[in-house]
Amino acid sequence: MGKNKHRRFAENLTFDCLVQPEFDEIFGCDHKLKGRWREEFFRNDHPIVLELGCGRGEYTVALAERFAEKNFIGIDIKGARMWRGAKTATQNGMCNVGFLRTRIEFIESFFAPGEVDEVWITFPDPQLKKNRVRKRLTAPGFLARYARFVKPDALIHLKTDSRHLHDYTLAVAACNELPLEAACADIYGTGAADDILSIKTTYETRFLGEGKPITYLRLRLGGRTEFDAPVFTPDNELSA
Repeated sequence: MGKNKHRRFAENLTFDCLVQPEFDEIFGCDHKLKGRWREEFFRNDHPIVLELGCGRGEYTVALAERFAEKNFIGIDIKGARMWRGAKTATQNGMCNVGFLRTRIEFIESFFAPGEVDEVWITFPDPQLKKNRVRKRLTAPGFLARYARFVKPDALIHLKTDSRHLHDYTLAVAACNELPLEAACADIYGTGAADDILSIKTTYETRFLGEGKPITYLRLRLGGRTEFDAPVFTPDNELSA
């Protein structure tokens, strides 16, 4: 492990905005903040918005800057990356930003039914191989997890450079008759990138430099708690 990682991990321990639970705090049990993020962490009653796979936390911080009336929590397992967002939020005295270091697979240990108002999924691993489909953050199994803690009318946003993941998620939405509010295969090429969608992370800037279109879709879960898998076999689906 490099010196920078050691330094960042050590500094992460000093950030009040960063929650880093031990494995035994969440494996097979609920974290102490579950159902109490507003009261005990943010100390307000504002809506809670999650960013899943937040990386460096750039999108989380940028959204929090634009919406002071909402609380934002960036979630990722990479502590050295998340350090950047936590440090920026701390330096800027941002009271509506939090970060949670955990695997998305454990997310139900942290949030109670109806506790979350909105979810952003930004540039996740598209998990292209057939035997990794269930790992996609918009796969039916993950949507079922989210449904257990988001409000029935919660918005789910997906912003990605992967056309494959974009199309797969559209197929999931169609298969389950989910309310689809927006879908665009190239937000910059079509002029669909508004003030929110034009927030650029380090990774997005790199993808744009490589000439990759950035896609976006927005949907609701429609009150569903179980989701079917679509028949989805595009030409670029890779073998297991």
